Amino acid sequence: MKVSGFTFLRNAVINGYPFEESILSVLPIVDEMIVVIGHGDDDTLDRVVALDHPKIRICETHWNENMRDRGFVYGQQKMIAQYQCSGDWAFYLEADEVLHEADLANIYSAMKDSLHDEHVEALYFDFLHFYGTPTQVGIAGYRQAPRIIRNSIRAIAPDGLFWVILDKNKKGRYPFAKYARGTIYHYGHCRSVDAMNEKLSRVRQYWGDQHQPFEGYGSIDHGEIVRFDGTHPDIMDNWIQHCAERSFEFDPRYRPTLRDVRNRMRFWLESRLNLEISKKHFKAID
Repeated sequence: MKVSGFTFLRNAVINGYPFEESILSVLPIVDEMIVVIGHGDDDTLDRVVALDHPKIRICETHWNENMRDRGFVYGQQKMIAQYQCSGDWAFYLEADEVLHEADLANIYSAMKDSLHDEHVEALYFDFLHFYGTPTQVGIAGYRQAPRIIRNSIRAIAPDGLFWVILDKNKKGRYPFAKYARGTIYHYGHCRSVDAMNEKLSRVRQYWGDQHQPFEGYGSIDHGEIVRFDGTHPDIMDNWIQHCAERSFEFDPRYRPTLRDVRNRMRFWLESRLNLEISKKHFKAID
């Protein structure tokens, strides 16, 4: 079995991503790591080169600055990276996603166990979306998503976040996926407020949005935040100490929206019925 890891980066230093930690966290279970780096304004490329690892293969790109439609430029960069993969499995990590060392053996075994089962098109993970600080998790978004795809099927990434399988040229669907037996630790929403403001000022244009100054993480419904009592990946210690936001307070002026009310109803149903009903970009076949 051959496993290809892949990711794409641009201005990852300026934007406060733990991209070095992300890359290093997956290296033990991949045979190659494709890192697509868009020309930018910081030393992201130099830092990846400095990792000096034989599994890492760098591909430099120029982003299409005219592509402003719903993050499709992210999908373009993701696919440039995936098209360089030569493994049986292609393992995608975003620049703010990290694997826990305790999960690596289980994830590798999940790939190996499904290698010859053609019905398994992808492997999905549990997600922990740290929000505000690394001591708490936001639960309103997706809690499971695929990050490993079989590298012999026709798949595209519309906005970088998920895959669509093309059985026919004019019709797509989500992949059939089994559980990867691991968790993705997502740190993008607990970087420092300054770094988040810088990141949003640079990327909102690719989603057709105008930048609004980011004042902090507190404008959120109380029901969406739960305390994190687990352990972080060892490799994240330095980033958490020096790059993560240190404090969090709910904004007393915030009033729940209709979306918040719907989420509260979902949380109540999940707790009463012992279900997990967040949005899925895959079809589970466990």
